[in-house]
Amino acid sequence: MAAMDGPDRMKPTSTAKLTYEDFLSFPDDGRRHELIDGEHYVTASPATKHQRLVGRLHASLFLYLQSRGTGEVFTAPFDVVLSSSDVVEPDLLVVLEDQADILTDQHVRGAPAIVIEILSPATRVRDEQLKRGLYERAGVREYWLVDPQRDAITLCGRAPDGGLVAVVHLASSETLTSSLLPGFSMPLSDLFR
Repeated sequence: MAAMDGPDRMKPTSTAKLTYEDFLSFPDDGRRHELIDGEHYVTASPATKHQRLVGRLHASLFLYLQSRGTGEVFTAPFDVVLSSSDVVEPDLLVVLEDQADILTDQHVRGAPAIVIEILSPATRVRDEQLKRGLYERAGVREYWLVDPQRDAITLCGRAPDGGLVAVVHLASSETLTSSLLPGFSMPLSDLFR
C-alpha cells in the first residue's frame, strides 16, 4: 500500500518500484493515476478552464489530422506506457501515421509524437520538470505546456543533441504552430478566450 505525500502524490512504502502490472490494479476512482520511475502519482479531476482548453485543442487537432490523414489525437484518460515503470496519462497526445504501430487496443506503447499537458497549481512542477525529463528520455518529439494562469504555451522540441528544449514561448496574442504539423495553426486568442 502507498502513503499520501502532498495533494497529488503517493509514495511507495517499500523501495521496490511499481510496474505496469501494479498500475492495472489501481482503483477506477475518477482520478488520474500515473507511474513515473515506479512512483505512483494521483491527480484530482481537472477544473473547468482546464477542460475547456483540452476540448478546444482536441477539436483543432482532430480537424487538422482528419483533413490530412496524418495521425490521431487522443485525450485522457488514455494510458501511455513508456516503460514497465513509466505509465502516464497526458491531457492530449498525438500519434502520427509513421508511428501507428505504438497504438494497441488498450493503450499507447511508446512515445507519442506530441504530448500536451495543461498546467495546474497541483501539477505544474511535475509537468515542467519530472514529466519533461521522462518525455525527453522516452523520445517524445514535441512537448506542449499550456499555462492557463498566464494564457501562454511553451513548446519544447528536439535539440540537435536529442534533448527537449523550450523552442517557443507563445503569449495569447500569438498563433500556435508546429513543425510536426505542417499547415496547422491555432490563434491563442481562440484557445484562451
